[in-house]
Amino acid sequence: MKYSIQDIALIIKGGFLTKQDAGVIEHLLLDSRKLLFPESSLFFALSGPRRNGYLFIDELYRKGVLNFVIAEKIDLQNYPDANFIMVKNTMHALHTLVAHHRKFFTIPVIGITGSNGKTIVKEWLNQLLEERFYIVRSPKSYNSQIGVPLSVWQMNEMHQLAIFEAGISESDEMTKLEKIIHPTIGVFTNIGEAHSEGFLNIRQKVNEKLQLFKNVSSLVYCKDYPAINEGIASYIRNLRDGTTASNIQFFSWSTKTAASLRVTSISKSISGTDILALYNNKEICIAIPFTDDAAVENALNCWSVLLYMNVEEEYIRKHFLRLTHVAMRLELKRGANNCSIINDSYSADLSSLKIALDFLSHQHQHKSKTIILSDILQSGKNQNDLYFEISGLLRHMNINRLIGIGEQISKHQALFKSIAGLRSFFYSGTEDIIRDFFNLSFNNETILLKGARVFEFEKISQLLEQKVHQTVLEIDQNSILHNLKEYQKILKPTTRLMAMVKAFSYGSGSFEIANLLQFHKVDYLAVAYADEAVELRKAGITLPIMVMNAEESTFEALVQYNLEPDIYSFNLLNDLGDFIKEKGISAFPVHIELETGMNRLGFELSQLPRLIEDVQKSPFIVKSVFSHLASSEDAQEDDFTSYQAQRFSNACEQIQESVGYIFLKHIANTAAISRLPHLQFDMVRLGIGLYGIDSAANSLLNLIEVSTLRTTIAQIKHLKPGDTVGYGRKGIVSNDATIATVRIGYADGYPRKLGNRKGSMLVKGQLAPVTGSICMDMTMIDITGIAGVQEGDEVIVFGKDLPVKQVALWAETIPYEMMTGVSQRVKRVYYE
Repeated sequence: MKYSIQDIALIIKGGFLTKQDAGVIEHLLLDSRKLLFPESSLFFALSGPRRNGYLFIDELYRKGVLNFVIAEKIDLQNYPDANFIMVKNTMHALHTLVAHHRKFFTIPVIGITGSNGKTIVKEWLNQLLEERFYIVRSPKSYNSQIGVPLSVWQMNEMHQLAIFEAGISESDEMTKLEKIIHPTIGVFTNIGEAHSEGFLNIRQKVNEKLQLFKNVSSLVYCKDYPAINEGIASYIRNLRDGTTASNIQFFSWSTKTAASLRVTSISKSISGTDILALYNNKEICIAIPFTDDAAVENALNCWSVLLYMNVEEEYIRKHFLRLTHVAMRLELKRGANNCSIINDSYSADLSSLKIALDFLSHQHQHKSKTIILSDILQSGKNQNDLYFEISGLLRHMNINRLIGIGEQISKHQALFKSIAGLRSFFYSGTEDIIRDFFNLSFNNETILLKGARVFEFEKISQLLEQKVHQTVLEIDQNSILHNLKEYQKILKPTTRLMAMVKAFSYGSGSFEIANLLQFHKVDYLAVAYADEAVELRKAGITLPIMVMNAEESTFEALVQYNLEPDIYSFNLLNDLGDFIKEKGISAFPVHIELETGMNRLGFELSQLPRLIEDVQKSPFIVKSVFSHLASSEDAQEDDFTSYQAQRFSNACEQIQESVGYIFLKHIANTAAISRLPHLQFDMVRLGIGLYGIDSAANSLLNLIEVSTLRTTIAQIKHLKPGDTVGYGRKGIVSNDATIATVRIGYADGYPRKLGNRKGSMLVKGQLAPVTGSICMDMTMIDITGIAGVQEGDEVIVFGKDLPVKQVALWAETIPYEMMTGVSQRVKRVYYE
């Protein structure tokens, strides 16, 4: 649906500050970085603790956006062609607009909430019902105060069923989401401790989530959660006053007690799970191709919804067998021939395509961008309009090559061939592109795979991916962003942030992490050596970069790639100064490092007079002056830390008075950011904390470890007492034992100190001790007593359930060394 800008002003009860030609609005824009259609977008200027939407109005206007909703007065003289609508609260205006849009539709709307499983249940319901309905659903995990409006705004007259999820983190949020979603069928998946920080207890959280269902005609839930059961009973008692709540039909399921769907048997095998249940006094069954408990619970929620909707048993049984893994993330992997692969090949709809293209646009490591795209099978649009919009997306995103797969996209190839600069190729099916694969020549480019499940794009992914062994370091970019925000919460609004990406970003990969940080607008990056910075520049990183160990051999690179060196000695200051003068450059940016007590690098404070004199004569402009704290994580050393900070502050005052201009001052490292907020100065340097390691160990921040090191079992052996394991016969078996050899060794960065039962790995959720000496490429672990282990099974070396801090403790080292020690031959997979 399209709205005129006048209509929108009336709906949100806003007043025009400036009013130009009537604008037609199709798209809502909340993030300036995700602009796709300037002419038809309406920007809501939202403000948060660190980001102010008003700061991006100028940029958006220059890019063609002409329609804005604001709640604060701004200077309108620079925007003569724009429409500005003034409201009291921009978030409330957004909610009001989308709630109004929702009222035009009478189709069934399924609203899903709970502590876990919302996205899986939503996606599985889509898989189960997409043959029967044109479905609109939340993209990915869009379930917040911002995500829900963007999801519901997608509804149009072609849709026959809607499925939206709703998540909350504090009280009073769900009432707002209910007005937007206004579900007719409710699904309460479960209740647990996730996101409990904003609630007094579980019961309060249940009551808040129940607000989503106050106008539903039916509610599906599991009776095995007492808090949900009791909450529903109390909620209904309070509403039995003739309102619609008294007419709610409850559809419950349980493995323990009487329910609408009474589960009588759950039988797991290697290939899947069979579930028997009683429904309307009749035994019915489904089988699913999953064995984990979470999948079983999610399937039972979906089964209950289909039964409530009177879907035939035969259809249900057939489609549950077809359920597939739900990709909860976009993965970025290294491909063959210096390519980067973004694998999003589990679904193909317009909303997730926009998200995937947005992710692709953030990747700057290659100039060339290719998308391999299948037919969009369910869109709620006619085919001409659908592919016209897709062609517009590719044009806007400056995609270099399209490989279209499927009958429909091939029929509309003229739309794509008309796009200047876009090379396009079309195939009727996946097998056709596979046969022609080597003629397509994939080389030095970023490739997005976006396909519906039936096209089996995993076959193409296997051809594109770099062939390495099965040990993988996974890096969760959402967790990096979460950790970044945790630290930003405790920074003053004026404090800048320098992110340390030296040492291959603590083992996590350089340009991939730097790219994420650049997108989320950190102020500075820092690397150890110039070659690291050069690689970042080549990968499209434009942020200011401080090089902490500049050498004479790298002076040319510093100038060529606009890098800012750390000057810590007179030799370096004079040698670089002479080089810069020869180049005829003035005001070359540098950072001055002072020695205040670390006794590593830096100018002694006794050398300040000479330093000031030499800097004034030099062709440099000082961008910052900084120092290093020796023991910021240790409370017993706080007096010495204060002594360092005072010396640093005094020195900065002398330098600034002498040079006559203001520069940035920074001394706080990761530990000091949280422990010693009074030492923020103008900027802080965030290092290991970005990756989820709390070096201050004060638990003030809710950090998440970002890395998971996984490997697999190569072989399993059954040994008898007296047998030995590994080189030197160090692992001696005293009882019957089952030993697994896993694909990781000291060449991959797994320390030899962890051998001979000092370290352990996780197998099936249980610790398996390392036995014998660690080999170059292999390690043996004792899996005796762990049931169901097979060759090829996954093994966790460190991650969420086995923190790297614990593994480092076993290895008698620190997490820094563990993370930076992971070999470059271990494949990195980045996902969000």
